[in-house]
Amino acid sequence: MNRDDYETDDVSVLKRLSEKFGVPAIDLNQICLLLDDLELVPREIAERHVMAPVLQKDDRLFVAMSNPEDRTVIDELEFVTGKKVYPYVAVRRTLVQMIDVAYSLREQGKAYYVGPRCPPEVLRKVGLDPATSLPPRGPEHASRMSSPPRVEASIRAEPIPRNEPGLVVQDAMDFASESSPLPESDFSELSDELSAVSAIPGGMPGTGRTIFVVEDEDDIRAMVKRLLEGKGYNVIESANGREALRMVKEHSPDLIVLDAMLPEVHGFDIARRIKGSKRYGHIPIIMVSAVYRGWRYAEDLRESCGVEHYIEKPFKIKELLEAVESCLESETPGSQRDRELDQEAERALRAGVQAYQDNRLDEAVTHLKRGIELDPLAYRLHFHLGLLYGKKDKVYDAIAALERAVEINSRHFPAIKNLAILYQKAGFRNKATEMWERALNHASDDITKKSIREHLLTLF
Repeated sequence: MNRDDYETDDVSVLKRLSEKFGVPAIDLNQICLLLDDLELVPREIAERHVMAPVLQKDDRLFVAMSNPEDRTVIDELEFVTGKKVYPYVAVRRTLVQMIDVAYSLREQGKAYYVGPRCPPEVLRKVGLDPATSLPPRGPEHASRMSSPPRVEASIRAEPIPRNEPGLVVQDAMDFASESSPLPESDFSELSDELSAVSAIPGGMPGTGRTIFVVEDEDDIRAMVKRLLEGKGYNVIESANGREALRMVKEHSPDLIVLDAMLPEVHGFDIARRIKGSKRYGHIPIIMVSAVYRGWRYAEDLRESCGVEHYIEKPFKIKELLEAVESCLESETPGSQRDRELDQEAERALRAGVQAYQDNRLDEAVTHLKRGIELDPLAYRLHFHLGLLYGKKDKVYDAIAALERAVEINSRHFPAIKNLAILYQKAGFRNKATEMWERALNHASDDITKKSIREHLLTLF
């Protein structure tokens, strides 16, 4: 048995766990958990893998885990929920106890799980009375409310929470980068090469009707490519989700054949981003998956992601060709409309930068979000939004925006560098180290490279 299984869930144990796994640690004795957040993970899965969601916000899911290095569980969660998962480490024994109590309370119709040392100010933020809501002995009590308020905030790596339903332990390196805030000089840089709507460096325009095949299995991708090229289509291809987002921006294909299970970014997430935008929403998508779900799942997928066809592996060649022909018959090229949307997204970016320079931060955020709605693959919009959130001290919102920017353009040094700063600030030491190493590879001068090497030594 691991010694930590028998330790009390105190700060010193959690700090050691955080240092061991390189992720923030969460003190489950101090949380107030909205039990509706458990709905994404069935009880039997939580018990089997000793993990439980502690907060969901927008497209993010924060999860307490006894082993935050279990990538299989994290990947499956991201696939099933369509959310980006942020793992936090918790003491196993306390987590097992919390899972048992929290899921039981939810089955009883309760609204909250309240840890035995949950600070009164946290309870007040969610409308609970500390005098009656704190459990007298252990995590055995929660308050039931007919309409519990949703706490709209992110978990932060600090000992006293501001507006989040959980406490995260701050280890020694959480704020090591506090003296290195996000550089404001990155914000107003708007060169033509790096504008919101220009092609990402390295892109090559295609000709004719272009079909984009995104499939991580080499044999299947090669077979589909030969099949479609034999029918006279221009085919481009990718084997992972992150590259796929960049290539959609570069090539604006007429049709996408998209595998559901992809490395780095899942196909469902790609479909939602494309179909949720004005700029690319017209591109038809044929989703292909080996996960058998049946016709009802296909209907749900068409409704939630907007894909035109869902084909299960193994598929018949005739079935795929019929889906391709059906999509391209109904799809109308919109080059003039696309140019107008590009220009509108560009105006949104410049308006956001101007608002930032005038110190109208909320207005700047509004402009950038509007631009992202128009063109979710314009990495400069995500990049500037991430810097804005960082300036407003919204660490996880900033991380999410910069992650999107790096997914779309993995060569953009300012986005990589600032994401490394924020990962370190939030306590994700391993992610910070990985991102600093990527920044080192993309740094343009020897002085910057030397500075990054020296910083990496402090993390090791």
